[in-house]
Amino acid sequence: MIVLEGLIIEGLTHDDPTPAVVRAALQRALELEHSTIPPYLYALYSLKPGCNLEVSRVLESVVIEEMLHMVLVSNILNALGGAPELATPSFIPRYPGRLPGGVEQHLTVHLAPFSFEQLQVFIEIEEPRSPLDHEGLLQRSLDETCTIGEFYTLIRRAITRLDPSAFATSPRHQVGPTLVFGSVEVVDAVSADAALDIIISQGEGTATSPEEVAGFGGVNDVAHYYRFLELQRGRRMVRQAVNCDTFDFDFTGEPLVFDPDGVWDIATDPSVEGHPPGSKERLLLERFNYTYTALLHQLDWFLNGHSGATEFATVLELMRSLST
Repeated sequence: MIVLEGLIIEGLTHDDPTPAVVRAALQRALELEHSTIPPYLYALYSLKPGCNLEVSRVLESVVIEEMLHMVLVSNILNALGGAPELATPSFIPRYPGRLPGGVEQHLTVHLAPFSFEQLQVFIEIEEPRSPLDHEGLLQRSLDETCTIGEFYTLIRRAITRLDPSAFATSPRHQVGPTLVFGSVEVVDAVSADAALDIIISQGEGTATSPEEVAGFGGVNDVAHYYRFLELQRGRRMVRQAVNCDTFDFDFTGEPLVFDPDGVWDIATDPSVEGHPPGSKERLLLERFNYTYTALLHQLDWFLNGHSGATEFATVLELMRSLST
């Protein structure tokens, strides 16, 4: 499991957290959400067309929901008078490396083709501390750590302690569900709580169930952590009735088969510096870096109040072009 340094929760456990403290935590959350996407996408793009379709489906569904989480975090941040910052050098994660705020020395995240070794990294990123010790969270000190899900739970509780005046009096720079499926327009603590509920349950499930809420495409799935476990175990997770009121979950569903021959033989942690000037590989990497930079600038523009259909179409076009 990924644990975050205690300083990331500074101020969140106070009886009277300030809007500035919550905004700073949300910006860190935005950086965290974004940092998981490149490894997941790189693994997805490493799969050969027509091969490993179930692996592809899982990776694609997780990436789409991680992008939704970025939108939801930005909606909360904007509602509290903040401004999501994506078009800055500090926002860009480094691979190989640790996730932003992470203290797990043993877990170095790489850009690597899909494999069971890389899948184990994904499982550790999404793994919850189960069951969540909600009361213990409030007693955390800065020399202790928390998981990503616990970090969001602390943000959630801090928001309930804010004065209602911390929220904008009318919807401010919100991206709604008409553009991004599953999005929640945040205008107060209640709608912020609904947005955070989606993020937490989609990532690691709830304290009592592996199922998410508001799944992509309107079909609820198990949370990301359990989706990755399905690939590792080679079976879908299914719900079994214990009695009329109780259910259990196990990996006894339809088989999920991974074919290693269906993965392209591509480099791990590719970099411009690793290829001579003028080479085909370097030119392709430079083009990718340029497109990625343009995408972050467009996302920054889109999430800071320019969320029309035209702007969203540009975001999607830039995203798709990364795979070519």
